[in-house]
Amino acid sequence: MRDILNITNGDSAVGIMRKAKIPGVFLPWQDVLHEGPVPAGLSLDDLSQVRADFIISRGWGSPEEIKRSFIERDNELKSSGQYKKVILWFEHDLYDQLQLLQLLDWFHRNKLKETRLSIICIDHYLGMHTPAEMAALIKYEKPVSNQTLTLSSKAWSAFRSDTPRRWYELLKTDTTALPFLEQAITRLLEEYPASTNGLSRTAQQVLKIVDQGVNQPGALFRRYQQSEERMFLGDSSFRVILHELSGSTPSLLELTGGSELTSPPAQDQELAVTEAGKAVLSGKINWLDMVEPDRWLGGVHLKPGNTWCWDSDTCSLVKSSR
Repeated sequence: MRDILNITNGDSAVGIMRKAKIPGVFLPWQDVLHEGPVPAGLSLDDLSQVRADFIISRGWGSPEEIKRSFIERDNELKSSGQYKKVILWFEHDLYDQLQLLQLLDWFHRNKLKETRLSIICIDHYLGMHTPAEMAALIKYEKPVSNQTLTLSSKAWSAFRSDTPRRWYELLKTDTTALPFLEQAITRLLEEYPASTNGLSRTAQQVLKIVDQGVNQPGALFRRYQQSEERMFLGDSSFRVILHELSGSTPSLLELTGGSELTSPPAQDQELAVTEAGKAVLSGKINWLDMVEPDRWLGGVHLKPGNTWCWDSDTCSLVKSSR
């Protein structure tokens, strides 16, 4: 048997692990599961095809490379029984917690016979560690318990459900086996349209920050990251939100210095909140009265006739009549 398979959240962490001389093979589990469809009833391979198609639709790489990376990733996971030990290295934020649920659910359904499964899950960002700090994290390694596997499968199934109620109901259950799950559950619920104005928490934060005078896209992203208790959104996903807010009719954001956001942002590009944006931000207008929702959150497809909203005052879900 081979010695160790280290599975973690992306290439940045893998690069630091290699510099830290962490022993074993490295598998970055890269997928923005908080965006796009993650429907129930699909095998790992079939779900990866859905996820690859979504990422291709975003323009985040060549179709061939994206499809190949998912196939290679999944094949390495399926070979995990060839290792003496698998270590899951993950963080506390929504991005990592969803990846962790997917992996733990897979291990729950695909029992390892002789391979030991352990986890290192921390409350700070792996990609911000020095090699020495990364090497020191091994002291947090612990075996994955049956309780953790059972909870993960329950949560992963709830995330992929076509209704958000099961995900919401997790807040009423004991989630201590995954100490960072509760906040991840709430943070995803906050991405549903707000019952007051139809904006997700992220979209609302963007408008607020621009309205406060931070209007250059790069500076805006940095300020937005500071507004998150646990950062999870990458810059590519952030630009999608800026495009949605500036591309709606009427638009909530307007862009000077060209009609297209560039990456990196051009020096002359600045954003401003439109009058419609100010009206939505203040709650005078609901954005859902201006646009038709078409967005996936896990297994839930938000669309006309199936629009769920989050009431932050009562911390509850509301089925919209729209």
